[in-house]
Amino acid sequence: MSDNSTEAAPQDANTEAAGKSSGLLSATFANDFLASIVVFLVALPLCLGIAIASGVPPALGLITGIVGGIVVGSLAGSPLQVSGPAAGLAVLVYQAVQEHGLAMLGIIVLIAGFLQFIAGVARLGQWFRAISPSVIHGMLAGIGVLIFASQFHVMIDDSPKGSGLTNLITIPQAIYKVVSLNEMAMDYHHLAALVGVVTILSIFIWNKFKPKVLSSIPAPLVAVIVGTVLAMALNLPIQRVNVPDSLDQSLNFPDFAGIFGNLNAEIILLGFVFAFVASAETLLCATAVAQMHTRPRPSNDKELRAQGIGNLICGALGSLPMTGVIVRSSANVQAGAKTRLSAIMHGIWLLGTVAALPWLLATIPTAALAAILVYTGYKLVNIAQIQKIASFGKTEILIYAATLGCIVAFDLLTGVLVGFALATAKVVWTFTHVNVDKIVEGKRIDIVLHGSATFFSIPTLARELETVPVGSEVHIHFEYLEHIDHACLDMLTNWEKQHTATGGTLFVEWKELQKRYRREQNGERSPVDLVKAKRSAASTNTATAGA
Repeated sequence: MSDNSTEAAPQDANTEAAGKSSGLLSATFANDFLASIVVFLVALPLCLGIAIASGVPPALGLITGIVGGIVVGSLAGSPLQVSGPAAGLAVLVYQAVQEHGLAMLGIIVLIAGFLQFIAGVARLGQWFRAISPSVIHGMLAGIGVLIFASQFHVMIDDSPKGSGLTNLITIPQAIYKVVSLNEMAMDYHHLAALVGVVTILSIFIWNKFKPKVLSSIPAPLVAVIVGTVLAMALNLPIQRVNVPDSLDQSLNFPDFAGIFGNLNAEIILLGFVFAFVASAETLLCATAVAQMHTRPRPSNDKELRAQGIGNLICGALGSLPMTGVIVRSSANVQAGAKTRLSAIMHGIWLLGTVAALPWLLATIPTAALAAILVYTGYKLVNIAQIQKIASFGKTEILIYAATLGCIVAFDLLTGVLVGFALATAKVVWTFTHVNVDKIVEGKRIDIVLHGSATFFSIPTLARELETVPVGSEVHIHFEYLEHIDHACLDMLTNWEKQHTATGGTLFVEWKELQKRYRREQNGERSPVDLVKAKRSAASTNTATAGA
């Protein structure tokens, strides 16, 4: 009797646990299902538009969105983050395809995916976030300018002009093509521009005046529908999205036998650049998404491994690289997603649409998708963020502007490297620079040091001390210093001997310096020991009070 009851207890516990799990799943499924529809509607036009901006067939953007949803959504370290083709990589992809051909895209993405997976296995996730915010936001703004400039030309059914700077400079020429109304040459730039402008206006109007009951419908989807309906109603002779009848026709399988023979250092470097930019954007997105909800914190290393696997698959299929995307991810959270199931289902909806409704996608005007990216580029140049950066000083704005300017004038890698170099130089300057102020009153001279006094600072400090008159009374104040090293202390000791030998006097808080910088040498307890002692004393006082 007792044996049977003993065996029944675990079974009852398992049944109860299974019931709770099933109840939790059913409670969250409705939220995840509805959220997946919203994310799908956001992702569909962006997958197509980013592919066009990247200079590749639109279906390759959809393939990346499908892999990002189904595969990466299942493995992600940030469950509510949604992955797919990102506007931030469109410029890099476009340049790579123009210089090396579409056939090499898969190899570059494969290299990037492999590096991301290895970085995740090696637990390097946190290091990808060790980048100055000024560089990151400068990079995003630079990408925004490049996307805006290139897609402005696509929005009028024209082609981008090459470099980002050229695209930006030739925008007035594009406007002239629109207003010149050259219908004799069968150039319908003005009609495409009409669709583009209406699409952008639809985004602004929907964001400002959308009814509360329809608030979950994303503005880009509404804008694409409006642009498509306008083009179909007026039967406008403008370019449409080129979608194949079946998805397998667009697969861009790399020719490994032929390509690896042409593999060179530039291709490998591009793989590193793709991995770095994609990882930084993904982990920044994960951090931003984590601030939107109270779910468990994301695992950066797990997220990197998932992104690596996703990009390995995308590389093998020859599609666009992926990252975690803030637009889709924020839509997912705001739509009420509870688990990773919403991201997975959004990938399933993308796959179903491409498989069953390719004719519907083929009705969308290219100008409407380009208009959405023009708006996206405009939003990436975040004015509020510039004001926030400016509040931290002129140096941060300089780093931001240099990063942005070099990206537009040269390329993404150059801009990021210049920004990183300037940010590093600022850190070096901050931690090696000392300011020396003198207050002179009769024969007394007070020398106030603030900043960091290191061996780099010895020339500056020595130059100021050399101006001190012989026989004066000198007081050196260290209390405002953040740091002083042995080299500076040694130099001051020697200068004290010289100054006193010529009839002067020097007053320095040597004992205070010893307490501050030589605790361990004097046998005093370290800061950690002091904190432990405080905790122990507090616990003792609490116990005494309780007694």
